[in-house]
Amino acid sequence: MESTQFQITPPEDATVLFDGKDLSNWIKGDGGEAEWEVADDAMTVVPGTGDIMSKEEFTDFMFHLEFMTPDMPEATGQAKGNSGVFLQGQYEIQVLDSYGKDVPGKGDCGAIYNQFAPLVNACKPPLQWQTYDAIFRAVRRDEEGKVIEQARVTVLQNGMVIQNNVQLQGPTGSAKGSEEVEAGPLRLQDHGNEVKYRNIWIVPLPLKGSDKY
Repeated sequence: MESTQFQITPPEDATVLFDGKDLSNWIKGDGGEAEWEVADDAMTVVPGTGDIMSKEEFTDFMFHLEFMTPDMPEATGQAKGNSGVFLQGQYEIQVLDSYGKDVPGKGDCGAIYNQFAPLVNACKPPLQWQTYDAIFRAVRRDEEGKVIEQARVTVLQNGMVIQNNVQLQGPTGSAKGSEEVEAGPLRLQDHGNEVKYRNIWIVPLPLKGSDKY
């Protein structure tokens, strides 16, 4: 299967959330200062310090980030390089060392956690940088606040499509809240493993195009 490589350099209209220098664009879930380690142009989960989330919130967007799972040869399942990327703080794209697994499931790397397994296993081995690129469309509500369209997301891992415009089934486990929101932060999970992240940016998207010809 051929891969399609998304742009790694942030475009001019991107909101750069992490450029390798500091965590000034991030806070903890309780609003406190983010405590993850920053070194060698990457941030690393410091187990026990908690999730971090972007100070800015987003509605419709495309995003790019790079991650690296640690080498944990004795670990298995959810204990093997676990973290997660939560869109709007609500919908988790699983980060895990699932390299070499023939049929990835709903808890493996690239899954929308416990909702949709990745279409293929696009994982590289641990200690290698990998990419997530995604296009996200937020939930839509009517004038009375009723959900009329569920949120949707398309995800590429290392240039391969692993989630194809899936309709999300509400917030995933460990979500920021139980109610679907119209805008929310990008959140990175502390699941107790020293996963690394770098080169994180988002491009906000218009909610709709022009009605004019």
